[in-house]
Amino acid sequence: MPALAKSGSAFRTIGELSGELGIPQHILRYWETRFPQLRPLQRAGNRRYYRPEDVALVKRIHALLSEEGYTVKGVQKLLASRRRQEAAEDPQPTRAEPQHAEIPALPHILAPALYAIRDRLKQALDADDIAARL
Repeated sequence: MPALAKSGSAFRTIGELSGELGIPQHILRYWETRFPQLRPLQRAGNRRYYRPEDVALVKRIHALLSEEGYTVKGVQKLLASRRRQEAAEDPQPTRAEPQHAEIPALPHILAPALYAIRDRLKQALDADDIAARL
């Protein structure tokens, strides 16, 4: 009885991916050490599960190495430059300034404390935006 083909969105084990591409499993494990973008899920007993995006990346790496003649170092540089280019083209969305409803009149003792908390939260969010852009 023939094995059923998995859907494109299904996770693949290292054996399944290895067989699909015709490359040894140890090569896939080696690529995981050389390409930080390639991080399959690892479950109990270090069993690897490749997500669809991992499978696409492995296929791209395999094509660059075997068909286009790149070296491992060349593929590393290519993937790193593409990642930088994509980050430059698609910057992190900025947080929209929330529209605050007017705070009703508060007792004069409580209002300064609440305004101080609001200002500290705004500073923290602004600092977080700056850190995320770095």
